[in-house]
Amino acid sequence: MKLSKRLGMIASFVPGGSRVADIGTDHGYIPIHLVQEGIAKSAIAMDVRKGPLLRAQTHIKEAGLTDLVEVRLSDGLLKLEKNQADCVVIAGMGGELIIHILEEGRHLWDSISYWVLSPHSELYKVRKFLAEHEFSIRRETMIKEDGKYYSVMGVTRDSMVSEDRDPELGYRYGKDLLDSKNPVLKEFLQKEQIQIGEILKGLQSSGTKNAEGRIEELKLELKWNKEAQDAMQQTD
Repeated sequence: MKLSKRLGMIASFVPGGSRVADIGTDHGYIPIHLVQEGIAKSAIAMDVRKGPLLRAQTHIKEAGLTDLVEVRLSDGLLKLEKNQADCVVIAGMGGELIIHILEEGRHLWDSISYWVLSPHSELYKVRKFLAEHEFSIRRETMIKEDGKYYSVMGVTRDSMVSEDRDPELGYRYGKDLLDSKNPVLKEFLQKEQIQIGEILKGLQSSGTKNAEGRIEELKLELKWNKEAQDAMQQTD
């Protein structure tokens, strides 16, 4: 099965030989691909909605993989038990929902050896949550598809590696992305700088008292953006 650029990148983070649980599976494309390519031994396609699961079930049957890819109705990780999977994929949803799913799945934290996360928003909150709960982002990349930017994280459950810079910058933009000087992050930072600058200019020219708080917030965002761009330009 040929995947989109985003789904292909997510799938590439799954370790070989894994037993995978795909949370919010939608059409079931990732589990099907992983099993077809021999990356995963088996997979569980999980979703909270019956409609997507029926679509996934149809695709799994068409691929001839009903013996290797199970379909399961579940709110997040609630119906996944210990030792049924060693890699969990949570992608295609907002960061706050991913955090909620992780919190509700605490019973699995120490039994899942690898997590692949791809939040569509609130990346700062996700990275900070992981650090505060002894998860490590072992690998992270950023891609661009159809004009949108997506981050994919490979996460393990252990103490965070020591930071050599302010952790706040890592929460905002991703330590691994900054260290590797990810070219898509570089493009994102440049666009973000322009967008923030334009919004700031508009608010400053409005002269309204209500805009003062937002102006200060934007100035702080520009400061962090500049620090990130400076970090990307540093040579080892």
